Amino acid sequence: MVRFGTDVLFDRSLSLVRGARVGLVTNHTGFDSNRVPTIDRLRAESSVTLAALFAPEHGIRGDQDHDGIANGADERTGVPVYSLFGKTREPTPAMLKGLDVILYDIQDVGTRFYTYATTLSYVMKQAGEAGVRVVVLDRPNPIGGLIVEGPVLDTRHRSFVGAHEIALRHGLTIGEFAAMCRGEFGRECDLTVVPCEGWRRGMYFEDTGLPWTGPSPNLRTVEQAVLYIGPCLLEFSNLSVGRGTDLPFEVVGAPWVDAEAVCDAARACEPPGVHLAAATFTPDAASGYPYAGHECRGIRMRVMSRDAFGAVPLGLALSTAFRDRCPTFEMNRPGFSRLCGSEAVVERFFAGAPSRELLELSWLGVQEFVEAREGYLMYAE
Repeated sequence: MVRFGTDVLFDRSLSLVRGARVGLVTNHTGFDSNRVPTIDRLRAESSVTLAALFAPEHGIRGDQDHDGIANGADERTGVPVYSLFGKTREPTPAMLKGLDVILYDIQDVGTRFYTYATTLSYVMKQAGEAGVRVVVLDRPNPIGGLIVEGPVLDTRHRSFVGAHEIALRHGLTIGEFAAMCRGEFGRECDLTVVPCEGWRRGMYFEDTGLPWTGPSPNLRTVEQAVLYIGPCLLEFSNLSVGRGTDLPFEVVGAPWVDAEAVCDAARACEPPGVHLAAATFTPDAASGYPYAGHECRGIRMRVMSRDAFGAVPLGLALSTAFRDRCPTFEMNRPGFSRLCGSEAVVERFFAGAPSRELLELSWLGVQEFVEAREGYLMYAE
């Protein structure tokens, strides 16, 4: 039986927060194995004062899919909410004043360019400077902890969607990531990770028996989390990645795409473990996403074998297929650089290199990352 770090905290590690004024970084995914929100569990503990909430991208309730979240108060509890996705993306000294501990309880997706991990890194930095303890309530990596895929982030491409030099699919839990941030990337703070119980590195989220909640509005299923890296490499292009449909990150295309030609080109790259088919889809007219209300033609993706599947080979196959077969395709270079992370891959992509060459370049530095992360792994295979 697998249990969240949240369960472990309240069962036998409450001494970490007893008598403390606590700030909680969380959202709608912060709950125990019975789906009781961590906010509610803390409020029910007479020995703990929940003094502040900190909202990541998408907000405390996970329902805001736009830039800029304002400070305010939680409607359900009245607890002050400080935005970490607004005018500032890290807690200020004023936000941390009077706190003894910051708890972090958010479901991650195991991908470098998901902003929740960067928020944790920023919290660790500021908490360390303010002398506030940090407690991370660990959660399973939903796409497993065995497979690692590059590229590793180049320092020149650090951003809010990639704060540290880690692999694109890093195979870490959020607690292991925190430990690596402190040990390798200078996030000095008084850190405690409350581990999950029963999780093993080979598990995908469905294997845990725990309740799943999509961590953001357009990442709703574990299947989408597995696929996510691939189509998301096209996020800064003039394509739709399925936002505003029932299949975000399972489809990609645009009204001007020759679906059959692009699909044939992507298949020719032989991305492993995935079935590609020409498809049409229409983002909801009221969604505000690219091509809302217009039929798009492109590719539908289905993972056939998670053991064989490579998200990065898929992403590079898609990117080169659209580049080579669609004269109107455009890719924003700074955006692609932030997501991909490797200047070598970016340069060769814009030079027209085939996916095979880009994939070889994506492995640069991966072995060194794998060796560096060994000292921070908390769970067996």
